[in-house]
Amino acid sequence: MAPEKKAKAAAAGAEGASAERQPAGKHSYTRRFPRFILDVRLQVRMFQDGDFRSCWGRSTELGQDGIGATLTGNLQTGEIVTLEIPLPLTTYPIKVRAIVRYRQGLKYGFEFLTLNEAQRETLYRVCEYLATRT
Repeated sequence: MAPEKKAKAAAAGAEGASAERQPAGKHSYTRRFPRFILDVRLQVRMFQDGDFRSCWGRSTELGQDGIGATLTGNLQTGEIVTLEIPLPLTTYPIKVRAIVRYRQGLKYGFEFLTLNEAQRETLYRVCEYLATRT
């Protein structure tokens, strides 16, 4: 094997070995979009046990594809909800469908599911604005 190929193979093996040494439950991944600190009161609506329910929470961070929040309600990972989020630079709250991607105690991570073009543009502008504030 050529020395260059050996070096590449050794480097690839070292990367694989370091990935194996990560603690169980800890996953390394890269987000598609950066997150920005955002503290606003939001409303979550969900369908649970045959009934429509809602709860309130506070956002912690926002990205173009999702939001993190601390909630008063109890949601499960994979549950589909509707979020109403008042955003800077907007007159009315944005209303979007989202899926619960993770839960850690009272903290939740949501991924937006159905964004129309206007909502995408709004989130893009808000994230640009939040990037200049931090």
